[in-house]
Amino acid sequence: MSTWEAIVLGLVQGLTEFLPVSSSAHLRIIGELIGSGDPGAAFTAITQIGTETAVLLYFRRDIKRILVAWWRALRGDLGTDLRSRLGSPVGGPADLDARMAWFIALGSVPIVVLGLAFQDAIETPFRNLWLIALTLAGFALVLGWADARGAKQSRLEDLRPKHAVLFGFAQALALIPGVSRSGGTITGGLLMGYTREAAARYSFLLAIPAVFGSGVFQLAKSVGEFGTAGTPSLGATVLATIVAFAVGYVVIIAFLKIVSTYSYRPFVIYRLALAALVVVLLLTGVLEPTAGAPVE
Repeated sequence: MSTWEAIVLGLVQGLTEFLPVSSSAHLRIIGELIGSGDPGAAFTAITQIGTETAVLLYFRRDIKRILVAWWRALRGDLGTDLRSRLGSPVGGPADLDARMAWFIALGSVPIVVLGLAFQDAIETPFRNLWLIALTLAGFALVLGWADARGAKQSRLEDLRPKHAVLFGFAQALALIPGVSRSGGTITGGLLMGYTREAAARYSFLLAIPAVFGSGVFQLAKSVGEFGTAGTPSLGATVLATIVAFAVGYVVIIAFLKIVSTYSYRPFVIYRLALAALVVVLLLTGVLEPTAGAPVE
């Protein structure tokens, strides 16, 4: 992978990670089109550390407040009476923040379990472009339906353990490229009656442990393999990650403003158009369905 290819893929990662359009699908498609081939699941997971670092920076005050409240709760009555407090009405801002920490932990369980269970499929069969085209189109329809039919009334203060787990399973759908981590989580939130902004903000927070965990796991597993057998070099991966961080931070600001005002219809249309384009490129031989050598 050349320097310019790493920059392009970092730009793609930063632009698409927080939008409900699937960054992993875009990296798979764009990588093939620019000649670097499929950058792979490891490259995708590691560059996501860059965009998730942007989340840490943007939500730093929220995260600090949540962690402080969680720690204080552990030392107090929430730590000894967890079950009753998780399902009880919120007693105040600190109580809500402590509950949010537990909900993020609870919602992270599905993607950890399913990610480990389907690790081999995630790294190879799930990256087939025919499957990606199908998930891009199919989930576009689900997202559009959820946005049109969702009640959009519940706020994060209304979050309960059952919903936290369901949010987690919705996020886990993103293990299949083409679904989208934010798209899956937001769609789940809309179907459960949450507002667009509440679902989007929770999707950002819920992704933190999953993305960092996956990225660190893939980074550790890839030590000694960078630059071998068609794998991007460490330098190219780091460069793409830095670019993804810078671009991702700007996208977070814009996206939260967009979802507070507009519907998800433009993203639905974009996903359907991209799926159609991928099908055309596959039928004409411009793209190969399975990962292989870089396109000449």
